[in-house]
Amino acid sequence: MSRTENIKFSYQEIDDPDELVPSDKELLDMARKAAKNAYAPYSRFKVGAALRLESGKIILGANVENAAFPSGICAERTAISNASSNYPGDKPVALAIAALTGEGYSDEIVSPCGNCRQVIAEEESRYGNNIRIILSSRKKIWIIEKGGDLLPLQFSKDHLRSALR
Repeated sequence: MSRTENIKFSYQEIDDPDELVPSDKELLDMARKAAKNAYAPYSRFKVGAALRLESGKIILGANVENAAFPSGICAERTAISNASSNYPGDKPVALAIAALTGEGYSDEIVSPCGNCRQVIAEEESRYGNNIRIILSSRKKIWIIEKGGDLLPLQFSKDHLRSALR
């Protein structure tokens, strides 16, 4: 018997950054600053990420492109790798993402790529907590309560365990 199922997730949409709680506004401001540090001579699409750890520390990341594509790295993975390397055990609790184009901040919400979604989901699994995701554009902000919602059919350690049985 065949049937169709749906996968859904919820997000909050905000039109004005001043409506954000102060900690989310600070994180978004830091992500926007980080985007200015991106090295994106090929795409001219600069992305910044700001990752808040449970201790309150904020770790920044920016995309770094490379002529030997795909040797570059995304802003989200830069921030997560930095946190993992320098603050092991300090759980990531929120991640803000912002993108700059030649005309300023992106007109559209920018969401993490597939690789970054998988890395975010793995961090949630690793630490056993949700990572609040704040996605922004020039005109609006989306808040997603857990990164795993961005990758509902994620590959996980459970898949590896079942393969080893």
